[in-house]
This record gives sequence, structure tokens and C-alpha cells, in this order.
Amino acid sequence: MTHVEPADTLPLLFHRRVKLDGPRPALHVKRGQQFEAITWSALSADVLRAAAMLKRLGVSPGDRVVQVSENRYEWIVCDMAIQMARAIHVPVHSTLAGGQIAYQIADSGARVVVLSTAEQAAKLAAAGDSLPQLSAVLSFEPCDDTIAGLRVGRFFDHLADIPDDEAAAVERDALDHLTADDLATILYTSGTTGEPKGVMLSQRNLTSNVWATIEAHGFEDDDVRLNFLPLSHVFARTCDLYIWMAVGCQLALCESREKVLENCAEIKPTVMNGVPYFFDKVARYLIQNDLADTPGALRTVLGGNMRTCCAGGAALPDHLAELFERQGIPLLQGYGLTETSPVIAISAPHDYKIGAIGRPIPGVEVRFTEEGELLTRGPHVMLGYWNRPEETAGTIRDGWLYTGDLGEQDADGYLRITGRIKEIIVTAAGKNIAPVFIEALLCEDPLIAQAIVLGDGRKFLSALVVPEWEPLLAACGVVDQSPEQAAVSDEVTDFLQARVDERLTSVSREEQIRKIAIVPEPFTIERGELTPTLKVRRKVIEEHYAEKIAEMYAAAATR
Repeated sequence: MTHVEPADTLPLLFHRRVKLDGPRPALHVKRGQQFEAITWSALSADVLRAAAMLKRLGVSPGDRVVQVSENRYEWIVCDMAIQMARAIHVPVHSTLAGGQIAYQIADSGARVVVLSTAEQAAKLAAAGDSLPQLSAVLSFEPCDDTIAGLRVGRFFDHLADIPDDEAAAVERDALDHLTADDLATILYTSGTTGEPKGVMLSQRNLTSNVWATIEAHGFEDDDVRLNFLPLSHVFARTCDLYIWMAVGCQLALCESREKVLENCAEIKPTVMNGVPYFFDKVARYLIQNDLADTPGALRTVLGGNMRTCCAGGAALPDHLAELFERQGIPLLQGYGLTETSPVIAISAPHDYKIGAIGRPIPGVEVRFTEEGELLTRGPHVMLGYWNRPEETAGTIRDGWLYTGDLGEQDADGYLRITGRIKEIIVTAAGKNIAPVFIEALLCEDPLIAQAIVLGDGRKFLSALVVPEWEPLLAACGVVDQSPEQAAVSDEVTDFLQARVDERLTSVSREEQIRKIAIVPEPFTIERGELTPTLKVRRKVIEEHYAEKIAEMYAAAATR
């Protein structure tokens, strides 16, 4: 196996990989009780038949095809089939509600929708009357629903009667006529506030980002990569899926985010991408089992063969990177946005600094405004927002994309992100506070699982804190209490407030947390409090706990 010759479209990249490594194992998918290996040739056969099937359904170059699915083999088949059909892939997060899915279908103007399960179809069926433009709805699994007056068909039922020559003709058309400038995908930003926007990424956006990331990081073709991040998000799509195709390693699809460690033991991966929230959970497991300082303990937990892990999607606390480094597995931080395909900067096993997000990858330029906002320019920058020219013009100016992130670059070229313009808290005294930094300090405490800092327009900062309940109750000597009981206990609150105060001894007076409120349940994707990549939706959380927040500030005002 070896890296293929660089290609500027995804179909050409895939074609070259299949031609080079056709009979070799490419993908590992859990079927029944074990992982099953699928070759590049077998994958290609399904992709080309699916592309021909889309053509038969009337999908023309430039048409949008929506896919609503969790990670699975069919997700990859569908993605590459859409590219081979010269259509535009619109992947929708499988965790969204029916109305949210319908909005993205309608906004993109999609003609065909592909769903994974009957559950996804049921969600969409309730909102399907608002989608008159649809010409076909398909499902990977059996489904009896009708959506927008269309009976949901079986995706693979349409593939059986497609001859090889018809499938090959679709591939030839893509290789001959698809260009690097053609639109490849529309990705709707999950966003922490406001209506989602469709980010338009071209073939060149994605492929250039793949090759530059490989050059900057360096990947081995004997790697076994475990994917558990949603492929509907550009982080996993570029850095797991397309890098896998370019490098020619093996990719295993995790069963679910709850089974990552179980699947690590089965597949024994050598590299894995994740978000800080996941790596924090792994670190807490080691700490709670007194394994944090046991040599080799982390590698054992991750299957035995792990060489490196990469973190993205949110800020990586230094203490996590330090723990992984002590355990001999670098936890490398990268940085990017959906609008940048996504990688702007990345760390490498041979080139990283704890606390930094790495150096800009080849071909990517960065600079900073006087206010410290990071700007970037290069082939990775999106074409714009779908049907939103004014917002595109406000984000990309003179070729530079304004990221909305505050940062700095040191003398060695390493970038650091210090905050986000939209997330800056401005207190009643006019002090600007970066909540992400304080939250990272709080979550270093093994008794604190999640924390949200509040205080915009207020006289002081407060925080909603989700504890690690088992060790907290043991530390307070109240193991007989439920989380709901302990959350309103003055004794437990005072104990945790003291821990918060201890964590923040190194920050300024304005950054101290004067009041906390304990939240008994974790913030979740299902309640809309986290994005599918586990970023915090502050506005949603503040709405959910508005009464608790009001009580917290009212109690402080009476003192």
C-alpha cells in the first residue's frame, strides 16, 4: 500500500486508490458479533452501482442529494456515489429532529433524500408535506413510511439489476467531466446560535486539504484508523474518510460512541481522531482507577497498538495533553472550521507544543486583525454560504476568511486560540472574559465533568456545574443521596464551590466564579445542549436552566 498520486477531485482520488489496492482490505464494519473486512474492489462495485442508480432516478450534475444517517458502511457508499454522479452531497446529522432535517432539505433544494432507518423516516414523515420538490426517498433499512407523497424505497434494491457497463460509464463520466472547481458538498453548520447555514465546499477545497494535512502531519499506510466521529461533520469526513482513501490505510467504523473502547479492544487501532470530551472521559477513567501514572495503561485501554490521537472540534485542555504525553501517546491538537474544509493548522507527532493548535498546513495563510481575530486564506476556504451572498461577503473579505476566533502565533510559528469573539462575556463592569479558558480550568478537577461559565451583562461570573457524581458523593460522605438530592444540598454545593475556587486561584479577580449551581444531568446532544461534535450550545443551556440561573443571581444579590 502507498499514498496515491495527488488528485483534485474525490472520484479521481477514489478511482486511483481502487486501481492500486483493489483486492486489499479497506474497511472494517461490525456485522453480528465481529468486524468484517471489505476490500477496495467490493466497495467500488457498490459505489458505482449506487451512482448509476442515482442517475436512473433522474439525478443530474449539480443536483443536491441529502443523506440522513449515522456512520455505517452505506454512508460511505452513498457519499462516493453522489460524487461519482457529479451531484452535491448534503449530509445531515442523524441526531436532528424532523423539522430541522426538513429545513435543510428544503433550503438546499434537494431532489433525492437517502435515510438510514425507519426511525429517521418517521421523524421526517411528520414534516414531509413541506417538501414538494422531492422526486425520490430511499432508505438503507426496511421502511413503510410515505414522505411528501412518495413511498420510501430500499436503497440497495435499486442496485441489483444495474449492469457493470452502466456503472463503469458513470465513473468514466465523472473522471472526464468533474472539475476541481465543482461544488462537492453543502454542510450545514450546527452553530451555537441562530439558523444553520449551508457551507459550500468544492472538490478542490476537500482534496487540497487532504494532501496538505497529510504533508503536515504524516500518516502511515499500515495504520488502522478507528472512526467514531460523525461523518456528517467535516472533521471526520476529511480527516478520517478522505485521508484514509489518500493514504491507503485501513478504516474501522465504530459501532457507536458508547462502544469506542470496546471496539478499540477488538480492532486494535493505531490512530484515532476525537473531540476533547471523549479524551477527557478516557483520562477520568484512568484517574478514577489509579492508572494515570501506570506505564502503558492508556495504550492498553485504547486496544494496545495506539500510536497517536488527534483532537479537534473544541479547545483541548493542557492537562489532557500532558497525561497522554506521559503515557507515551501524543494527543495532537488541530484547528479548523467547516468553512475551511476544515484544517487550518495541525500538530504532528514530531512537531507539536502542548497548548498550541499546531502550525498552519502547507498552502494555508493566516494573519491577525488588530483585535486579534484570526484570518485565513488559501485553497481550503469555502466557496461561500448556500444562497446567502450577504453573509458570505461578511465572512470572506478580500479573499480572507474571518474565523471569529481570537488567537496568536508565537516566534516558532505555532498558533494558539485564546477565545472566540462571539463567546466573549462582557460583564456589567465592561470586563471581557473568555469563558472557554475558565471552563477548561474547572474541568481539570476530577470531580467536575462539565461546566458552563455565565455572566454576560452581570456584575460577576457564575457557573453551571455537572459533577462526576460517584466520586463527588463519596468525597462528601453522602453516597446514599441521589444526584437530584445532592444538587440542591448546601453541603455539596459549598464543597464543590471550594473546589472551583481552588481551581481558579491563578486567574484574575474578574475571572473568579462567585456562585455555582449544580446540574444533576449531563448536557446532551439529544436535548440540543451540545452539537453533534459535542460543542456547547450556550444559548440553549441558558434557556433550559434560566430559572436556576435567575435564582443563583437573586440569592447573591440578597447577601
